[in-house]
Amino acid sequence: MLQWFKRNATPIPQLVETENQTLPSEEKLERLVGRLGTVASSANETPPSEKKIERLLGRLGTDVSRANEHVAGLSQMRVIVVASQKGGVGKTTVAAHLAVHASMAGQGPAVLVDTDPQGSLSEWWDARKDEHERNEDTLALATSRLDDLPTRLAELRRNGAAVAIIDTPPAITASIKRVIEIADFVVIPARPSPHDLRAIAATVSLARGAGKPFLFVVNGATPRANITAQAVAALSEHGQVAPVILYQRTDFAASMIDGRTVMETTATGRSAQEIAELWKCVSAQIRMRAAA
Repeated sequence: MLQWFKRNATPIPQLVETENQTLPSEEKLERLVGRLGTVASSANETPPSEKKIERLLGRLGTDVSRANEHVAGLSQMRVIVVASQKGGVGKTTVAAHLAVHASMAGQGPAVLVDTDPQGSLSEWWDARKDEHERNEDTLALATSRLDDLPTRLAELRRNGAAVAIIDTPPAITASIKRVIEIADFVVIPARPSPHDLRAIAATVSLARGAGKPFLFVVNGATPRANITAQAVAALSEHGQVAPVILYQRTDFAASMIDGRTVMETTATGRSAQEIAELWKCVSAQIRMRAAA
């Protein structure tokens, strides 16, 4: 499979240099990533299947065995920041699904923290309250301005929260830099497109500058698409890629309409399985680094 990528993947020089080097200019990034958008599959080659891509992920340095282990509840509140410079990459969807799954897996209490002025997560939460008004829901929501976030997190910690998942606005500012600095772990969603890959450089730079571990999550991928495989290969050059891809399916969008998640609308579906695997990976990484 790696030989397949060597033959078919368009070479993409590193979008993010090492910690002791400067990032390439925006113009250079546009030239580099623009090459990805011109990729066409060979007439004699068959695009890799979802399972083949997932097997590749396991061979790109991701510790799948750790990610698949059951992780016990965290002993203190851990802060997970979902961040990306680019809008429309699915930050809110990923944050909401991870928090709900953490609660369902018994690793709560989990709190979602909405720092995005657009309030998409808060709107989803309002719909969720209406849907779950007669059912017990251990998931909580907190809203906060970016400048007030440290104080807000301290309150949540005192109140016994086990995990806080922060949804951030699509911007790279001094405030976002401070949010990443107080994170235990950073999740960077990226859609497999040239624009998304171009945008990750600034987010990765902030995470590296703050010395924070981060994980790429390929989101909204099209099955059996060459560009998905190439995005995985490109991202793996710059950091760890989650051992599961979140594919583009209508159940993700449909579930967010009424405040639910795919685990609650289609519990046995493939989307729900993908979220479960993603949370296992994220929580295992946090547990492993906390023990280090």
